[in-house]
Amino acid sequence: MSALAICLFSATVVLDVLGQLLFKTGLLRLQAPTAQGWRFLGAIALSPAIVGGVLAYGLEAVLWLAALEHAPLSLLFPLASLSYCGVVVAGWLVLGEAVSPRRWLGTATITLGVVIVTWGGVS
Repeated sequence: MSALAICLFSATVVLDVLGQLLFKTGLLRLQAPTAQGWRFLGAIALSPAIVGGVLAYGLEAVLWLAALEHAPLSLLFPLASLSYCGVVVAGWLVLGEAVSPRRWLGTATITLGVVIVTWGGVS
């Protein structure tokens, strides 16, 4: 895999994790957390964090398409699971979420799977 593909792919993982953090932060900060229906949708639409998360996802989609141009889907898609691991770590570090040993084990298993997929080169 070329350096460009690695950079593009890495950016998609970072943007995915950032988007999830912004979504969670935005929901935690909503002024009307118990609102329903249109009021809830309006509160979401006015949340800078949630809007930032949507923008992060939009940019991620564009970069994902660019990465696909430079690397095989059969390699990139399994590697994309690293975003799950990134969300667990970011939730723990940034949001102070508790992560059980079982969840850490699952995160390590996903990471090991990525290592296996890329073992022997990413050509």
